[in-house]
Amino acid sequence: MGQCYGKTIPTADNDNAAIAVTSITVSGDQDQTLPPTSIPNPVPATPARPSSTSPWASPYPAVGTSPYPPGVSPSPARATPRRKFFRRPFPPPSPAKHIKASLVKRFGYLSPKRGTIPEEGCCGEGGAAGGGGAAAEEPEARQQLDKSFGYNKNFGAKYELGKEVGRGHFGHTCFAKGKKGELKDQVLAVKIISKAKMTTAISIEDVRREVKILKALSGHKHLVKFYDACEDANNVYIVMELCEGGELLDRILSRGGRYEEEDAKVIVVQILSVAAFCHLQGVVHRDLKPENFLFTTRSEDADMKLIDFGLSDFIRPDERLNDIVGSAYYVAPEVLHRSYSLEADMWSIGVITYILLCGSRPFWARTESGIFRAVLRADPNFEDLPWPSVSQEAKDFARRLLNKDYRKRMTAVQALTHPWLRNENQPLPLDILVFKLVKSYLHATPFKRAALKALSKALTEDELVYLRAQFRLLEPNKDGRICLDNFKRMETLSYRSMDFEEFCAAAISTYQLEALEGWEQVASNAFEHFERESNRVISVEELSRELNIHPSAQLNLRDWIRNTDGKLSLLGYTKFLHGVTLRSSHTRHR
Repeated sequence: MGQCYGKTIPTADNDNAAIAVTSITVSGDQDQTLPPTSIPNPVPATPARPSSTSPWASPYPAVGTSPYPPGVSPSPARATPRRKFFRRPFPPPSPAKHIKASLVKRFGYLSPKRGTIPEEGCCGEGGAAGGGGAAAEEPEARQQLDKSFGYNKNFGAKYELGKEVGRGHFGHTCFAKGKKGELKDQVLAVKIISKAKMTTAISIEDVRREVKILKALSGHKHLVKFYDACEDANNVYIVMELCEGGELLDRILSRGGRYEEEDAKVIVVQILSVAAFCHLQGVVHRDLKPENFLFTTRSEDADMKLIDFGLSDFIRPDERLNDIVGSAYYVAPEVLHRSYSLEADMWSIGVITYILLCGSRPFWARTESGIFRAVLRADPNFEDLPWPSVSQEAKDFARRLLNKDYRKRMTAVQALTHPWLRNENQPLPLDILVFKLVKSYLHATPFKRAALKALSKALTEDELVYLRAQFRLLEPNKDGRICLDNFKRMETLSYRSMDFEEFCAAAISTYQLEALEGWEQVASNAFEHFERESNRVISVEELSRELNIHPSAQLNLRDWIRNTDGKLSLLGYTKFLHGVTLRSSHTRHR
């Protein structure tokens, strides 16, 4: 479902313009106007932004000489172009249309797995694919759909509906006031979704899932409060708290397009906190962007709340999704490649962080397909103003989230322990990645575990801060060992407890360490420990069994073993570590 929380949203559609509109999905409801009911002293709605112009400036001047040589046009797949710094900083991007809408226009109503990855010009101008896809939905449209959700049917008796305050592509939001019970006289926000526009089983399931996720995630400080879900013959009503402070997007614009670094930290910590909570509960949001964060009040120090779980989904630890959803400027590369998990949210947070710090989009193009190519192939620009005045820690933070290799990105909890944000007084949540890595470690061979133990002895203090915090959350006993009963729920274990030294070996990711600037030194130090304690003669056949790979791949493994003594070389050791930390991927096709 598109967002519609207390804001006015323009519905104009321009497929080829650089100005993009709010994200939408393939199936959804059209606009519907309800007669307003008066509410005493309603809270004023956020003023509408003009639909004719984008709130974001292009990195290219509207008029004047091109920054490129004659005959060379700016390619959207190049690195972010160097910009002339104007007196008014460049603001960050507007929300792009939901990616599925673009695919529908070009390919018809195809299921995601039959669509084409929007790269290499296949979604460019004039690049429409062959027709015939629209017929795919026709059999389903003729079926009788069950639009009964099992929600309360007494909405009118419990709530007094007020005027409309925001409209999206799949519903609209109104003020409401509770008539009785705990919510009596409390001003609320009600998201109204028309049943008449639920034309497919998928669109009905989307509504069910959104309500289920809101119920499951209820209670976090930075997540919009869910109160109730009701229905009648015509609509579904989702009752939530009213956030009166406006969008993060509006606050960025009110500050001239960017935040000061210290103020940006406060915003990023709140975003990471709620993302870590969602991920631990097995929920991937899939549409994190400034428009989906609202402030509770107009106060400068008001708390921020995450909204709009219409594109969110439940996901298992080793599962990968393949449907393309999100907003173009914030979509992760692996989403475009149709194989992604929780790390896609971290990319979006990296884009938001980049915007907060410099006021520009990290990936820009004049068309949506150009944006996709830039996301896949271009590198963010950390050279132009105001980046020279931004701290190295902040730049490292943004870079580690905008790594195109999802395995090298920080998790939300790891990001909270990054030197740029680290706060010893702030409690950290448990990281779901710990469960995945420890599970992998417990199923590893003794030789693999020895390689990881050597690596853990070369960890820097920054990594140990995160690991100590996670170890404490697992409540070690008086002997300094943690019980592995929590992990037993996921897999049968071969032993019952683990001390901190072994936990460090189990809970580290070689891919994430490789993203660090000093990885070569860490790997060299780790190999010294491995040489002294665990390295031994190993054959190519045994090494292939250790890595659980097919014997036909043994030819490359010969380069990992020294000719002098038949033991792993430094190259072989580092590659072997990557084999240890590979995570299984079970892609869910929808």
